[in-house]
Amino acid sequence: MPEHGGNLRDAARLYGHANWLDLSAGLNPHWYPAPDLPGNAWHRLPERDDELVAAACRYYGAPRMLAVAGTQAAIQALPRLRAPSRIAVSAPSYAEHAHHWSRHGHNACLVPYAALGEAVDSSDVVVVCNPNNPTGATVSRDALLRWAGSLAARGGWLVVDEAFADMDNAHSVADEADRPGLVVLRSVGKFFGLAGLRLGFVAAQADLLAALDEELGPWQVSGPAQLVGKAALLDDTWHRQTRRALDAAGSRLDALLAAHGIVSSGTSLFRWWAEPAPEAFHEHMARRGIWVRLFSTGPRGIRLGLPPDEAAWLRLAGALEEWTKETR
Repeated sequence: MPEHGGNLRDAARLYGHANWLDLSAGLNPHWYPAPDLPGNAWHRLPERDDELVAAACRYYGAPRMLAVAGTQAAIQALPRLRAPSRIAVSAPSYAEHAHHWSRHGHNACLVPYAALGEAVDSSDVVVVCNPNNPTGATVSRDALLRWAGSLAARGGWLVVDEAFADMDNAHSVADEADRPGLVVLRSVGKFFGLAGLRLGFVAAQADLLAALDEELGPWQVSGPAQLVGKAALLDDTWHRQTRRALDAAGSRLDALLAAHGIVSSGTSLFRWWAEPAPEAFHEHMARRGIWVRLFSTGPRGIRLGLPPDEAAWLRLAGALEEWTKETR
């Protein structure tokens, strides 16, 4: 399997430490406060909750959606819904996309993010993260809709992973997912900080969602996840306050890195840069109990998430200061 952030057991096994600062996953460190749940939420088989889907359509602006056990479930299933096809996956991006398209008889190739538009005419499916994970790069909404039209004209798909789009939705195409061949993935894990909930949504035309639903099978989303997810999606006050707080924290992280000569890109939830010595930086931080995301292949670099509190900010600042003294 591709490597991911959040693997603190691996960190503890390799480096020890009892008090890890996990900045590896790019999640909101101040997660949505889950409401108390009725006892039968744990007892009953989870029925499909139309109110949850309605809340998701309202929040994401989509005409219809399917709730799934995290967008990872859809990423694994979508390649099984097509005959062998020519697949272009943006690179770098979330590694699970290329991994699963390459496992089901498809001809999957990695295409530099900036060259994706050139790959549309020679592909049956184009997969793009927007904003991109890990770099934060974006493709404009207009360009995405043009690509979707070109692909759909010959039975193709444009799969847009919008896991990190919650901050402003400027380039989101979820509201246009009624178009043929457009598939949009949205995650509750990142902005809401609820990765452990395993809840995501897919927006697409009705027939494609029905095929995906059939492929995934019954009881995809647990009862507790449905209840917590619905509360989170409907809490407009929390959304507004959280966006302001994350914008401020992202700017602070950007400024902290810049003070150490690191020019980064990304979103309000994470920063990424092409570090010339990524393994050494990763090792330096790990020795201090700070877990960051290492990218050792493709564009080599580091991704950092947001510290959760002032003590963590100071701890990160101290580790960066030591790194600067050792390497500059």
